[in-house]
Amino acid sequence: MSDMPPFVDAEAMERLVPMSGAVDAVEAALAAGLDPESEPARGVVGIPGGQLLMMPSSGAGYAGVKVVSATPGNPARGLPRIQGLYLLLDGLTHTPLALLDGIALTSLRTPAVSAVALRHLAVPDARRMLVFGTGPQAWWHVAAVRAVRPTVEYVDVVGRDQGRVAAFVERCRAIGVGAAAATPADVARADVVCCCTTAREPLFDSALLAPHAAVAAVGSHEPDAREVDEHLVGRATVVAESHAVALRECGDIVQAVAAGTFDVERLDTLAQLVRGEVKVDQDRPRLFKSAGMAWEDLAVAGAVYEAYRQ
Repeated sequence: MSDMPPFVDAEAMERLVPMSGAVDAVEAALAAGLDPESEPARGVVGIPGGQLLMMPSSGAGYAGVKVVSATPGNPARGLPRIQGLYLLLDGLTHTPLALLDGIALTSLRTPAVSAVALRHLAVPDARRMLVFGTGPQAWWHVAAVRAVRPTVEYVDVVGRDQGRVAAFVERCRAIGVGAAAATPADVARADVVCCCTTAREPLFDSALLAPHAAVAAVGSHEPDAREVDEHLVGRATVVAESHAVALRECGDIVQAVAAGTFDVERLDTLAQLVRGEVKVDQDRPRLFKSAGMAWEDLAVAGAVYEAYRQ
């Protein structure tokens, strides 16, 4: 048993790598020349009652794989819908180095990726954020946005369960951030909008958005599900993790292309954004659509492991 790699749980991960550190790890991977287009596709296998998702990646220093189960019936059993583990390996010998809580890792890296995009897309003096959703992703997106836009001082919260909305509002206030329950129409006041839901249809009327607003949509990775409408995709500066993933998994973009409101030639990537190659039009909204990619898990898992070793 002494040869077993250490297990890093959610509490340890939060202690070892703050949100700002995860944001920097993701951006550093792209700045170093990582090419998301070369990543293998997410593996999805149907199993009785749900799915298994497998996300492998490799780099110069590390390799790794996340295995996640998605079980829609679990909430009724009092269990999480999503569960999983991440195995981090040495990049040369492939010796197992650490086992990480896969859901905690996802909860950290997904908002960190959004924050990398919003660091370049959101207006510098952003004050007001609106978040759709009340789960872990919604909460960590508040932390991620504030890591790159500390000027954000107010959070509007939209959710289906008013009890969970009230609890989320109180949680924001407890860390010194103004907050209140809101409606989808309140996107009209937002500088930053984060969509962190399991919705399959648009959450709001994009015509209400201010021209300077930045939107991060992270809740889906299926071509028939979307959180924003085709009009926003057609109107906005659009950034995704990769062209291949956007056209394979991002329903927000896939459906806008099918509707004829978006030309894929206008699609920019996160790597281009980080390298300063994207012209951000000040007169139109900015949209970052994320489906989640394995290289992001690897970048943050590597940062967690290095902090663990210190």
